[in-house]
Amino acid sequence: MFRRFVAILIAATLILSAAPVPVAATAQADQCTFPTTFTDATGSEITITEDPERIVTTNPSAAQTMWEIGAREEVVGVSQYAMYLDGASEKTNVSGSGGVNVEAVIGLEPDLVLVPNTTYIAEPDKVRQLRDAGLTVAVFESGDSLTGVADKVERVGAITGNCEAGAERADEMRTSIENMERALDGVERPVGLNSFFGYTSGSGTFISDVMTHAGLRNGAAEAGINDWGQINDELVVTMDPEYIVIPSHAPVPSGPAYNSTTAIQEGNVIVVDANNLQQPAPRAIDASETILEAVHPDAYERYQQLQNESATAETTSDATTEDETMTDEQTTEPTDSTTEAPQTTSESESPGFGPVVALVALAAVAFVARRR
Repeated sequence: MFRRFVAILIAATLILSAAPVPVAATAQADQCTFPTTFTDATGSEITITEDPERIVTTNPSAAQTMWEIGAREEVVGVSQYAMYLDGASEKTNVSGSGGVNVEAVIGLEPDLVLVPNTTYIAEPDKVRQLRDAGLTVAVFESGDSLTGVADKVERVGAITGNCEAGAERADEMRTSIENMERALDGVERPVGLNSFFGYTSGSGTFISDVMTHAGLRNGAAEAGINDWGQINDELVVTMDPEYIVIPSHAPVPSGPAYNSTTAIQEGNVIVVDANNLQQPAPRAIDASETILEAVHPDAYERYQQLQNESATAETTSDATTEDETMTDEQTTEPTDSTTEAPQTTSESESPGFGPVVALVALAAVAFVARRR
């Protein structure tokens, strides 16, 4: 079933491109500020007048992001590939036989529609129809690295009215990325190959970054494969990967070429949940962790220690901040009997959005594109 989807574009980019905002400023905001205006991946200027309460996500990575920032209740429509999320079956399925079901989306009367660039490239007319119907549609770009995904999570929080939650989840990802890098410092990295239905993830893909952050060298990238592309038997033999990484819905590659590899002969095939490995969303960190544990168990143990230390430090910092706030409130007194004690207020700021980065169309597999 999967092969017939081959050859539609997997987009390079997912989630609104924006000028970066200091993390601290966003994290301190209790709520986002509306209206907010930004330029999306189509070059269109999008204005969101007020905090959107009804949101449609047309691909699973956007849905996963909304779930991960605690905003699932705001989502009224999801794609068929997002049904793995807890509670997604209660939402309206906006997928049709040929992609997005325009009528279903319009019927939900959403305040905001999140559309991946994959959909726009493959189905620009459908995006146009949604906009012609008066809907606010944000076409967003895809992160090509774990750090890019973290930035995307923060931006999703900003445009959906979940600034603090988006910033916190993004910071959790950044901390995990840093801790993986620290745990792998000085560790020798074996060659790995991501394989799915005769295709692989080369340089410039977030899956490549998932693998390298887990302590593998991406053999496909080193062989000169860019983006997503086919891999032939000759290259597999020459590469001789020590580990093969496959998504959970794909079969273990076989045949003389693969059977000759160190990975197959030593049983080093790592099966990763496809919803974590193939979606540029927060759970991509889980994919890296799965690979890291299989390839470098000692480094994985060190990583877990660093994660615990980071969590403890954050808890201590939060507690200290709360104590300082309470102390300030307790020591602040009226200057006289007719003057109220001054109150400290902080004005919420919404992250600004800059010009969209250049679009890069990637030739790849439509099944993966739809699942993203």
